[in-house]
Amino acid sequence: MPAIESSLAVLALWAIVGYLLGSIPFGLLLTKAMGLGNLREIGSGNIGATNVLRTGNKSAAAATLLLDGAKGAVAVLLARAMAGEDAAQIAALAAFLGHCFPVWLGFKGGKGVATFLGLLLALAWPVGLLACATWLATAVISRISSLSALVAASWSVLWCLLVGQGQIFVLTLILAGLIIWRHRENLARLKAGTEPRIGGSKA
Repeated sequence: MPAIESSLAVLALWAIVGYLLGSIPFGLLLTKAMGLGNLREIGSGNIGATNVLRTGNKSAAAATLLLDGAKGAVAVLLARAMAGEDAAQIAALAAFLGHCFPVWLGFKGGKGVATFLGLLLALAWPVGLLACATWLATAVISRISSLSALVAASWSVLWCLLVGQGQIFVLTLILAGLIIWRHRENLARLKAGTEPRIGGSKA
């Protein structure tokens, strides 16, 4: 019994660490530090890289993309190194939730795509690379950020099985479902044909 309680305590600890790492709003911090205005009043008001791009500063957008991905990867790698694979998956889920629902911003965060890709790269790099390639290919063809995210998230579940990474299948399925849910307004605009392309005014 003490061993089980200790194990649960360790997982709970990494859930907290993962959440705190994931909740760092790099997009908001970078745009403020670089004097680019209040990101909440720009475009969609989202704190992710796509909206940061609407400030017209590509460097800020790229930095946001990398840092949002990195925080997911760091959460996974730290948890795995110190507590094992179960803790890594718990930290991954918590980091994703931290980005989407940061306590510092009234639980109104981003849609989690960059963090999702970052933690996939850390959990199982073949799946992560394929998910990134899927996002990029869809973005090049459609120039629609939300569609790229939806396709990448959906296909990542299949990539887990195709490259023999079934150990993260359930987690990837949960995260993909959350990304689709977070993009429900985008889905409505995609269906209506009104979703803007990358570089547009809202996403």
